[in-house]
Amino acid sequence: MSPVGPPPGGPPPGQASPAVSVNQPWPCSRVLVKMEAPELLRVWVLAAVALGGSLATLPDHHVLPDHRVSSETGAIFVHELERDLFQEAFLTRHKDDDDTPITFQAHLRDHPDLPRWLRYIQRDPHQPAYLYGCPTATEVGTHTIEVLAHNRHTYETVAQRLVITIIPAPGGDPLYQGEFLVGNRNVEELLPAAAQEIFLQATAGVWDQDDLHVINITSALDRGGRVPLPIEGRKEGVYVKVGSHGTFSPCLASAASPQSRFRCSLGQQPLASCYDTFAPHFTIRWCNLTLLQVWPSPTPPGPVWGSGVLEEDGDFQPPTDAPPQDLLPGFLVTLLVPLAVAVLLCLLLGHLMCCRREGVQKRDLETSDIQLVHHTTIHGDTEELRHMASSRDVPRPLSTLPMFNVRTGQRINPMPSPPDGARVPLLPQ
Repeated sequence: MSPVGPPPGGPPPGQASPAVSVNQPWPCSRVLVKMEAPELLRVWVLAAVALGGSLATLPDHHVLPDHRVSSETGAIFVHELERDLFQEAFLTRHKDDDDTPITFQAHLRDHPDLPRWLRYIQRDPHQPAYLYGCPTATEVGTHTIEVLAHNRHTYETVAQRLVITIIPAPGGDPLYQGEFLVGNRNVEELLPAAAQEIFLQATAGVWDQDDLHVINITSALDRGGRVPLPIEGRKEGVYVKVGSHGTFSPCLASAASPQSRFRCSLGQQPLASCYDTFAPHFTIRWCNLTLLQVWPSPTPPGPVWGSGVLEEDGDFQPPTDAPPQDLLPGFLVTLLVPLAVAVLLCLLLGHLMCCRREGVQKRDLETSDIQLVHHTTIHGDTEELRHMASSRDVPRPLSTLPMFNVRTGQRINPMPSPPDGARVPLLPQ
């Protein structure tokens, strides 16, 4: 059935166009009806090709192989997230790949954040990122860290899993530990192995031991330090903890002595002669030097696990049924004791409010006669003055009357009012 409308040739001369029926289809429906099947199929094919091309331009997600590392307890762990490795994994390559901004997100597997001993730092998207921390004996085991790299130009992402195996240190934790505050460095500047080696060489000049190693590196901001001003040369400061199994040198002992602490409180330098061994690379704030001597604590024996199988003739004996208990005394005590206390409080309050009132007669008996006469005289005089003021015939001054006209001198008594309640105007009309 063809759609209702005017004939193809138009209306005859002299006749108006017929009105369009209410049931006439929309123009788009008319086009679909007239469109043949091959043309409709061609439109669908072109739409599918365009949609596939648009999906092909979306960024893809690439996964790198797992990276396995190990670390010992009582020593610093540092892992650099290499930018080159993730740049090569991005599908879209540009001429300026070296300047591509890349940011990272890291978290423990099946957890929203990193473990408490591990921290993440990246100063700028164009600089490398680090995962660092000091594992303790409670973190012995395997930790799987999921790292996700983001390309800020193309919004591509690359994922990698970092498997960290924590093993106990063979010699245990160092007994002697010294913490230095480096004032002219940021934390990411001391994380590379070369910077740590230079710091250990400088430390060996004031602490003559062969087994020095870095235990932990912490930013001064994590210890409550202030963010430095954005001025060239200002740094956040870094706490570096160094450990050894040998005793402290006399130089370090004198720098941390009570006499040196007293000089630091006065704003002076502590008593020591080994300050220049760190210069010019590191500026050590000797007033913040901390020396610790850690004594090994005995490890409590762990639980002895059995085979999980009962011995022969060792049948399981379930507990016998408990005898029924009488809960009525406890219910009565719980209910009656608060009620009794409430009744006593009500009686006490009623006695204080109703039986402890003094009354007028009692107060009059306790008051002296002179005060009573004085009080009665005041009341009598007040009533007499009020009576005299209301009955005097002396006319009031005109200026004090509320209905006084200064131009005509007319005054109207404000007290009486017309029977109908209407008010007399102040000025004549």
